[in-house]
Amino acid sequence: MRRRHLLAGLASVGALGGAGAVATGSVPDALGGGPEPVEPVTVDTVDAPGSRDGEVTIPADGRPTFVDFFATWCGPCEKQMPDLVAAHDEIGDEVLFVSVTPENVGGSVDPETVVEWWENHDGDWLVAADVTAELAAKLNVQSYPTAVAIDGTGRIRWSDYGVHTTEEIVTGIETALG
Repeated sequence: MRRRHLLAGLASVGALGGAGAVATGSVPDALGGGPEPVEPVTVDTVDAPGSRDGEVTIPADGRPTFVDFFATWCGPCEKQMPDLVAAHDEIGDEVLFVSVTPENVGGSVDPETVVEWWENHDGDWLVAADVTAELAAKLNVQSYPTAVAIDGTGRIRWSDYGVHTTEEIVTGIETALG
């Protein structure tokens, strides 16, 4: 009888661990299988408030990075902007904070469209364009908005899609800070 209880208990632990891996998309670090580092991608930045013309590499080398994927045509992205502003103000320079659009800025989308949207929604940090969708693919972005927090070793520590509150964003970023 005890053997049956022991086997049932072990099976339960295995089922819970497997469910955790499915829910988080990775094997917990305690089991030795933490997420693999993300290969860095360099994207062009947009000259807008708080941003600059040039490029940025994501994830930043040796620095926690928070990435918000948005689009100027995305209603939920617009709704989330006040919470991103508040989260950015709260976190400050502890992480590289960057918003990335998949729009073809400089091609089918005029840079002024992004700059105007950015100004109208009080953006004041780096904004970039992932026109090839390489970064979005590496970070498994499937809808907008999507938030991703990456630690200083390049490992994704939090990723979620949809509109988030300031508290949810800050909590997600804090997972990357350790």
